[in-house]
Amino acid sequence: MKRLIITHRTTYRYAERVSFGPHRMMLRPRDSHEMRLISATLTTSLPADYAWTYDVFGNEVCTGHFSGQASELEIESRLEIDRFPSAVPTHFLSGRETPFPIVYSADEAIDLGATMLTSAETYPDDLRVWIAGLPRRYSGGAMDLLTGLCQEIHGTFTYETRFEQSTQDPALTFRNRSGACRDFAALFIACARLLGFGARFVSGYLFDPIPENGEPAMQGAGASHAWADVYLPDTGWVEFDPTNGLVASDRLIRIAVVREPHQALPISGSFVGTPSAFVGLWVGVDVEQVLEGRELEVAPA
Repeated sequence: MKRLIITHRTTYRYAERVSFGPHRMMLRPRDSHEMRLISATLTTSLPADYAWTYDVFGNEVCTGHFSGQASELEIESRLEIDRFPSAVPTHFLSGRETPFPIVYSADEAIDLGATMLTSAETYPDDLRVWIAGLPRRYSGGAMDLLTGLCQEIHGTFTYETRFEQSTQDPALTFRNRSGACRDFAALFIACARLLGFGARFVSGYLFDPIPENGEPAMQGAGASHAWADVYLPDTGWVEFDPTNGLVASDRLIRIAVVREPHQALPISGSFVGTPSAFVGLWVGVDVEQVLEGRELEVAPA
C-alpha cells in the first residue's frame, strides 16, 4: 500500500479583469478496493459556491459559481489517498483464460452499450488492416491480445506533449505514429471496440517514483494522465496504459471513467470579457509518496 498526496494546480491568466461563468471540475476520486480517499480539499483564488453531483457514469463532479472579477483564476485540488496494489487479472468465475473472439452475456452486452460502439467506417484502410492483424500477432486469448496491443503502441509510437485539450482522431495518431497519453488511450479504445470489446476512457494521474537502477521515467507524470479500461467476462474491468505499457498497475490513480475523452476534462468553464483577454493556461500536477516519518518522495514533474 502506498500513501500518496496529489496536488493539481490550474491557473488561468487574462490581460484584463474578467468575470467567470460556472466551472465544472472533475478532480475527486471515488473509493474502491484499490484506493481509499483519506482527504480531499478544493480551493480557488476567487470566492465560489460549490455544487456537488454525480454524472451519468457515477463520477463526482463539482460545479463552482464564482463571485467577483480577476485577471487570474487559480484552482487547486489536493488529495491524500491510500493506493493498494492492483490485482493481477483473475478469471474468478470460470478459472480459465478469456477466449477471443470475446463473447458477452446478454446482460453484459446491454450494460456495456455505448462502450462497444465504434466509428470504424471513418478509419483508413491501413488502420483497419493493422487492427485486423492484431489477433494473428497475439493469439493466446483476450488478455494476450490486449496486452500485445498495449505494448505495441508503447513500443512503436512516439510520445509527445500536446498542449491542446482536444484528443486526436485515432486515424491521425496511427498515421503520425505519435501522440499524447489521451491520444494513445483513444487509439487503444478504438482498436479494442473494433475487435468486439467493451472499452472506456479513464482520466487520472500517474505515480512515477524516482527511478532506481537506471529505470526509465514514465511518460505522463507532472500532468493529468489517461489510459483505457476493457471489460472481460469472468474478470471485470482491466486497466491498460499504452503510453507506458502498463497493465493493472498501482501507478495509475483513477479519477474519472467515461465513454469518450471529451467527457473527462478535469476542469472546463467560461469567462466574460473581451475575446482577446485570455493569455494562457498553466497546469501542474505533483504526486508524492508519504514515506515513514511523513517524509515525501517527490515524483519528478
